[in-house]
Amino acid sequence: MFRDHTKTVHIGNTVVGGGNPILIQSMTTTRTEDAEATVKQILALERAGCEIIRCAVPTMQAAEALGRIKPKIHIPLVADIHFDYRLAIAAIEHGADKIRINPGNIGARERVQAVVSCAKERGIPIRVGVNSGSLEKELVEKYHGVTAGGLVESALGQARLIEDLGYDNLVISIKSSDVLMCAAAYEQIAGQTSYPLHVGITEAGTVYSGNIKSAVGLGIILSKGIGDTIRVSLTGDPREEVKSAKMILKTLGLRKGGVEVISCPTCGRTQIDLISLAERVEDMVQEFDLDIKVAVMGCVVNGPGEAREADIGIAGGKGEGLLIQKGEIVKKVPEDRLLGCLYQRLKAWEE
Repeated sequence: MFRDHTKTVHIGNTVVGGGNPILIQSMTTTRTEDAEATVKQILALERAGCEIIRCAVPTMQAAEALGRIKPKIHIPLVADIHFDYRLAIAAIEHGADKIRINPGNIGARERVQAVVSCAKERGIPIRVGVNSGSLEKELVEKYHGVTAGGLVESALGQARLIEDLGYDNLVISIKSSDVLMCAAAYEQIAGQTSYPLHVGITEAGTVYSGNIKSAVGLGIILSKGIGDTIRVSLTGDPREEVKSAKMILKTLGLRKGGVEVISCPTCGRTQIDLISLAERVEDMVQEFDLDIKVAVMGCVVNGPGEAREADIGIAGGKGEGLLIQKGEIVKKVPEDRLLGCLYQRLKAWEE
């Protein structure tokens, strides 16, 4: 398994690589200059399960704001830098736990050297990030377009540049919106480097299409033993990224804990608003730190049987429903009390 043999990298108070748990990342959508709004969003992401957060740093004001953001959050803070090497240095000076740069757009070697020297002095890791949309012109020409091989060559070349400058505290990412190209690139690079890999499908799309592309792409990559941190990139509320990432990891058996909700697809026997009920249950269980399975079934005909593999569940009837535990009917409950009854059972379970 590739991830078992990557080198370990410390990011704030966390460790990635070397077989450590795969960590979930997201990125803020607020203006980083607005420290108060950014902190509020990060705290919400923490509650959702985010373990590393990245903020865009397009201005010096944003770099300075990191110093006000960092003391109020509890997870590692990564600064996303493009073009201006001075922003990378300022971000490090104001408390960033890691910086993400594309050395290819930072400029001359001496500018990259200045960033590397600052990171080395403070022991701050650098994530070398290559995207298909910003692949160097010469590599596009060499490979007759954007290809997995070109992405890998670009990333390894940029990592070597930083190594030549005397630093190897690195994480690498190579992202593409082309799912199969992205998977092929990660498979290639995993066999050529021991640096931890941050994986994701870039510009995946909206919550609907982005989730499908990310689940397919990350499923392929992670199932091959590749990937030390992940991000599901969605156009929407970043908390959805975290929820999706958790589900992908749990589905692949790479993470345990947290309530898993299963629900039936509904049919003509369903006499309650099962879709709304299942969605409310899924939202409700986010607050529970329980490693259990909760079933939401649409009818009392097959509900107990279909929920047998779940730890606890509810099955709807006409104006009422059943509370089911370990496949056995516990009691009958009016429909408008089903959700509350389930909540109380989970609270008791947690205690």
